[in-house]
Amino acid sequence: QVQLVESGGGLVQPGGSLRLSCTSSGSISGFYAMGWYRQAPGQQRELVAEITGAGSTNYADSVEGRFTISTDRAKNTVYLQMNSLKPEDTAGYFCNADIKRLGGMRITYWGQGTQVTVSS
Repeated sequence: QVQLVESGGGLVQPGGSLRLSCTSSGSISGFYAMGWYRQAPGQQRELVAEITGAGSTNYADSVEGRFTISTDRAKNTVYLQMNSLKPEDTAGYFCNADIKRLGGMRITYWGQGTQVTVSS
């Protein structure tokens, strides 16, 4: 009943920027948190940035000062603005949502991922 749809990935030059979007739809009452994770081949999925329903944010040390997470609650959308991109940022990026459903249940959902490639 809940789906996360991501967009905004692509190929960029080092030092360039991308903006990722993730829109949630379905039987949603509210959000405990939303976040972005990334995973390179052969590596574990790691947290990049997250934002709680109260508005507090957390960032991985490797992206602090370069990436910004934000939300538009009216659109059930979370964004990740990525600036000063580096080759080591290359990975699949996945949206995560910790959701309170209309019936009151708390369930975590994942998007299918969008590829970000930083290369000259």
